[in-house]
Amino acid sequence: MPTQRMQLGVCIGGSPKGSRSRRRREVEAISVRRLAEIPGFSIDRVAAAAGDDPKVLRMENLDTDVRPPAAAIEATRAALDEDEANSWLPFTGRDDLKDTVATFIERRGGPRYDGRREIVIVPGEGLAMLDALYCVTDPGDEVILTDPTYAGMINRVRLVGAIPRLVPLRVVDGWWRLDTKALLATVTDRTRAIFVNNASFPSGWVASHEEWEAIVDVVTSRNLWLLYWAGYEGVLFDGREVIHPAAFPGMRDRTVTMGDVWAEQRMIGWRVAWVVAPGELVNDASRVHIYTGLTTSGFAQIGARVALEQPPEDLAAANAEWQRRRDETLRQLAGLLVVPAAGGWSLLLDTRALGIEPAQLSSRLLEQKVAATPMGGWGGEIAARHLRFVFSNEPVERLALLGDRVRASLKSAGVS
Repeated sequence: MPTQRMQLGVCIGGSPKGSRSRRRREVEAISVRRLAEIPGFSIDRVAAAAGDDPKVLRMENLDTDVRPPAAAIEATRAALDEDEANSWLPFTGRDDLKDTVATFIERRGGPRYDGRREIVIVPGEGLAMLDALYCVTDPGDEVILTDPTYAGMINRVRLVGAIPRLVPLRVVDGWWRLDTKALLATVTDRTRAIFVNNASFPSGWVASHEEWEAIVDVVTSRNLWLLYWAGYEGVLFDGREVIHPAAFPGMRDRTVTMGDVWAEQRMIGWRVAWVVAPGELVNDASRVHIYTGLTTSGFAQIGARVALEQPPEDLAAANAEWQRRRDETLRQLAGLLVVPAAGGWSLLLDTRALGIEPAQLSSRLLEQKVAATPMGGWGGEIAARHLRFVFSNEPVERLALLGDRVRASLKSAGVS
C-alpha cells in the first residue's frame, strides 16, 4: 500500500511521478487552512540574491552594526559560568529582569506594573506577539492594524485564527499620519483589539499625542484591547519624546505591552522580550507562554537586565548615529517619493508613483549592488506600493553611494 510520502509524489532515490504542477496541487490539497493567506518573507530572497559581496549596500533587513551596550555583553559572558543561568527555571522569567522591565516602563512615562505579577519574559518579540494575541482573541475575532505595518504582526493575527483589518497611514505634510476617520469606520462588533507598533516599521510612523488620543478613545469607548509593541519605542528622531499609551486615563488595564531588547539595546541575537499582561490577564499569558516558548536563556536575561539599566545616554548616542544615517539616506533619495522616518530603522519609497513595481526595482537595485525589500504583504494597497530601505546597518560613508545606484537602477528600467 503506498505511503503518504509516495502519495505526495515524493520518491526517495528516484524521480517523482507526475508533473511538478500536479505535485504542487497535491501538497496544496493537504495544507491547513490557517496557512492559506500567510506568505513567506521576501527579505531572505533579497538577502540570498545579494550574497556575500561586500560592495552591496545591505538595506534589506532590520540589522544594525551599532554595538550593544558593553556592560550587557560583559554581563552575558560572565553569566555563562553561572549554573542557574543554564536552567529551565523559572518558566516565566527571572524576577530580577521582570522588576527591571517594570522600572524601565515607569521611567519612560508608563504606569507602574508589578513586575513579578504582571510581566512574563519570553524568547523573542515574535512569541510575545503570539502569546498576547492568544490571550485576547478567539478565532474569527477581528484585529485592527495599520497599512503599512510589520508583516509579522499581520500574519500572527492570522495564525491565531483572528482576522486582520487594515487602517491606512497617509502622507500628510510630508509625514506618515494615521487616518483616524478610517479607524472609526473599521471597528465592528467583532473587533477585539487594535495592534500597533510605534515607532512603526517599515514606515517610520510615530504616533502624535492626538493620534494616540484617537486610538485610546476607540479602545475605551468600544471596550477593546490595545496590543502595543514597543520595540522601537525609544528610537525616535528630531527631538521626539516617548508617549506611552498605557499612561492615558483608563488604559493601564486595557493595554498589553510587548517589549524587547533587540532594537534600542541592539541585542538582536539575545532573543529576550516581555509581555506586560495587566491584572488577571497575566495568568493567561503565563499559561500560553509555557506551551509556546517556555524558557528564555538565563544568561541572555542577565545581559538584557544590565542593558535596560544603562543610562539614557546609551540610547541617545545610538539614536544620533541612526538619525545621521536616516538623514543621509534622505539626501541620497531627494527628489523621489520617499517619506522620512520619524523613528525606527527604515523608510519607504513609493515606486509605483515612479511607474515601476517594487519587486522590479528591487531586482534592478541588486544589479547596482543595493539590497532593498519590496513591501508586498506588509499591509494592503499602501504597503504594496513601496520599497523599504533599512538605513541602520550601513555607515554614512557607504550610504553616500546610494543615490547614484538608485538612479542608475531607475534608468536601466526605463524610468526617467
